This record gives sequence, structure tokens and C-alpha cells, in this order.
Amino acid sequence: MIHAAVKLSKSVISLSRTSLVAATSSQPLRFLHDGTNSPSSNPVAVQMINYALSHARSQKSDESYAQGMLILEQCLSTQSSESEGQFAQNSIGTVLLAMSNLLYERRSFEEAIEKLHRVQGLTRSSLGVRVAATEALVGLYLQLGQDDTSSVLADKCLDFLHKDDLRSNGGSKESLIVRAKAVKGLVELVTGNLESAESFFHGVQDIEAWNGTAVLSYGEFLHATQQFSLAKELYQNIIEGVPKNEDFSDMNTLAICNMASDEVFLAATFALGQLESHMGNFRAAEEILTKALTKTEEYFGSSHPKVGVVLTCIALMYRNKARQERSSSLLIQEGLYRRAIEFLKAPPLESKETKLDRGDILALARGGYAEVLCVQQNRKTEGEKMKTWAEAVWSNRRMSLTDVLDISEPSSKVPVIDVRISRVL
Repeated sequence: MIHAAVKLSKSVISLSRTSLVAATSSQPLRFLHDGTNSPSSNPVAVQMINYALSHARSQKSDESYAQGMLILEQCLSTQSSESEGQFAQNSIGTVLLAMSNLLYERRSFEEAIEKLHRVQGLTRSSLGVRVAATEALVGLYLQLGQDDTSSVLADKCLDFLHKDDLRSNGGSKESLIVRAKAVKGLVELVTGNLESAESFFHGVQDIEAWNGTAVLSYGEFLHATQQFSLAKELYQNIIEGVPKNEDFSDMNTLAICNMASDEVFLAATFALGQLESHMGNFRAAEEILTKALTKTEEYFGSSHPKVGVVLTCIALMYRNKARQERSSSLLIQEGLYRRAIEFLKAPPLESKETKLDRGDILALARGGYAEVLCVQQNRKTEGEKMKTWAEAVWSNRRMSLTDVLDISEPSSKVPVIDVRISRVL
């Protein structure tokens, strides 16, 4: 164990030196600006961040992520004191944001959240840095089911944006306010307050600086309120136009953790597949959702819980298709539900715990699976037990579990699964 740690440490020191050399020699040094006459952050830090993220993801192993984190820790230790103004705090903030990103990808949510709270404490940093941290915090707390905390954070973000001086952010404050409002709108969507959510999405389409996560949340609102053609247009715009990688050089377009561009691209593809299913276009839905599944497996790994989220939605699509076409796909549905439940790491049916990570998705998977079992006489008892468990865990405030499973009914509400936060809207 000690030998392995020493070996890893030596390897990382070597990598850090390599990344520092690359950062200072691969291209001329230039200060990065946020639209003012002042540099926004240390360009060497940005290049080391990019190197650390690239290295960590190159193998997606515990060792490569550990090396990436140590490179970022070394980078953080070389930054100036937090008391030295916006330039220093931006540099510190971007490194902390990158660290939270890697921690999130390794499912170390508590540590990622701790780094994001540290960014919020950098009160002299650019507004874009703090908005990115708040956006990510709201996303993580929503994924963890801590909706009240998410709502408080979104309110605080809007409050400090309204109080801050517009001139200190190079004229980009208005686009950041729209982003912050969209995050609050997402919280309202999760909690089932559609009327309130709508008021927070005004201006999203007018954002000059592209931000896919704000547009996606607005698209999901349109989707949930059955404005299908408008929602489809936004989803397609995101898929065609969202940048595929983080850009840590632009303080005003930073987006990380489950709000990062790759996650938004996957979520938009996934949402479009759901939309096609809700419109009865099952061939298109199957093609798009299969593409979303492949991309999710490539990005997160073949057994990641988010793969279970996508599999649950595909099973629901087949269920909806079978009901509308009066056909049967029980074997396909059962296989998908079984895999989804496995990847979502469902607890035993005997468990009394109802506050679960991705609880609504788990309830959907087991609720759908229960229906498959209940139509088989020799498995009906098992199905009823599973249905009871699913109804106890289901916590969505806008729709009952029965509402979601009866989506084929003409008057039914439309559920939208947001794969970024693994919640049903």
C-alpha cells in the first residue's frame, strides 16, 4: 500500500512538471479577459486544469483520477492569496471548480460540494465563477433530493447578482442573471410548481453567451406543459450548438458537474427521445434513446447509475408503444427494467428506507417492472410486493406513479426525466 502511494506520488510529480512545461511552452503566455481591461485568471492555471482533466479521463481509472486531482492540488497551491483581488480569486476559483468536476465524476458528491462552497466564499471573484458554482450546487442538491437547499441557494444567487455592480463584470451580468433565474426555474419544475417556473424562464432564448443548461431547463418546461414543437426546437438547437467541452478560460460561460456541456448534450438527446415517444413517434424515439444510451455508456461507463436512468426511460417507451399499438414487449421491458434496477443499485424490497438517491427513477423502474410481473399469474405476488415498494418510495409532487405509468392516456400529464439530476419533472 505504501509502495503504491509513493509510486503514485512520484508519477504525479512527473506529470505535474510535464503539464507545467506544456502550459508554459506550448503557446505564448497571454492573459485571459472577461470583457474588462483586467485579466480574468492565470492562463497557466487554465492550461494545467485542462491537462489534469484530460489525463484523469484518459483512462477513467482510480489512478488516473487520483493523478488528475493531485495535479490540480499542486496547481491550487501555486495560486496567490485569496486576499489579492479578482485575478487571484478567479484563478483559485477555476481550480476549485475543476476539482469539484473530477470529484463529481467519481461520485464523491460531498467533497465536490465542499469545493463548490469554497468557491462561493471567493467574494471578489468574477460573477461567472460564483454563478457556475451555485448552478452546480443546485444541480447536485437536486440530484440528492435536497430541494429546499437548492431553492435557498438559487434565491441567494439571484440576490447577490442583483446587488453586484454591473460594470465589474464587463457587461455580461444580464446573461448571468438569466442563467440564475433558469436554475431557480429548474428547482420550481422539480417541485411541481409549473406556474412559478414559467416566470423564471423569461429571457432564456435571448442569452448572448451560450449556456445550454439554461436553455435545456426551459425546453423541459415547454415539454412538461405539452408545448412539444417549441421544446423539440430547443432540444435540437442544444444538440447542434452546445460546446462539447468545458472552457475554463471564459469566466462567464463556465459550467461544471451535472450542468457541464457534455452532460447537457446527453440530457438534451435523452429529452428529445422522450419527446418523440410522447408524440407517438416510436421509431424516432427508439433511435434517439439508443444513441443517448451509447453516449451515456461511453461518457460514464457501462454500469453507471445514469445508464440505469436511460434504460428505465427506454423501457417506459416500449411500454407506451405496446399500449398504443396494442402489442406486447414484456420480455424486452423486463430485461431493461432488471438491468436498470441493477445499475441504479436498488436496495432490497424489504428495506424500509424511502429517501434514496435517484428515488423517483428507482420507483419508476420497479413500478414498471411490477406491472410486467403482475400480468404473469405465477409472479403476481412478487409484482404486488414490488409495486408497494415503488409507491412508498415515489416522491414526485406533480404526478403520482400511476400518472406516469398511464402516460398513454390522452388527458394525462407528461413526465420529463432530467438525466442531469436524475429526477422526474
